[in-house]
Amino acid sequence: MYQTSPGGLILWFFQHKGVNRSRPQKVCLCPFLPVHPLKVSTCLYIIQHPAEESRVLRTVPLLAACLPPDKCKILVGRRFNEGRYPELATVCRNPNTLILYPGAEATNLEEVAVMSSSPSVMIIIDGTWSQAKDIFYKNSLFRLPKQVQLKPSISSQYVIRTQPTNTCLSTLECAAVALSIMEKNKSIQETILHPLQALCSFQLQHGAQIHHSKEHLLKNGLYDKPMPKNKRKLRRMELLVNNVKI
Repeated sequence: MYQTSPGGLILWFFQHKGVNRSRPQKVCLCPFLPVHPLKVSTCLYIIQHPAEESRVLRTVPLLAACLPPDKCKILVGRRFNEGRYPELATVCRNPNTLILYPGAEATNLEEVAVMSSSPSVMIIIDGTWSQAKDIFYKNSLFRLPKQVQLKPSISSQYVIRTQPTNTCLSTLECAAVALSIMEKNKSIQETILHPLQALCSFQLQHGAQIHHSKEHLLKNGLYDKPMPKNKRKLRRMELLVNNVKI
């Protein structure tokens, strides 16, 4: 898990069952973080599902360490209403606010960035795909901002955690790509991805295995778990095999 020490250091603690005893108890990722927080005009609101807080392999702490505190705000929960979250409600009603969530109604972020000249706010949901879907559709506030998506042109570098498809990205990767587009600065993406690359490299050097996407495993006959009995889940897996957008 991650922990921030009193001095602001980002530490990685190994809590895997059967962990190799030759691994160090903790690793500092500070050398791979920017010396100073990145200067950006875009403000991120990370809507984090509660289950993500306890996950060992999570990327939001690394993202937050790369940005100024006022440019990366994290809200944890499943349900968000105006009564409990008045600031968020105001943000969602702001015409410059975007929500990053793919779908038929979403516009490619590149198209929006070309037309945007003022500082923007971007909402990103942090959780598994099913958790993100639940949060997006069961909170009416999140359908007020303009919905945008990233072009599926890059593969995830977060190779120590299984993704549904080859083009699914972690929250940190989504934020890195989105900020580089909104700020029109490619180096932002490289800077934010640097600690993630270091984390994955260290894990692989000390016994972790590369996790291919579920799509890759299914298409290549490598999926070794029992097929789901639930018809809806089984249908989703069939769509993955047939490369149908879900």
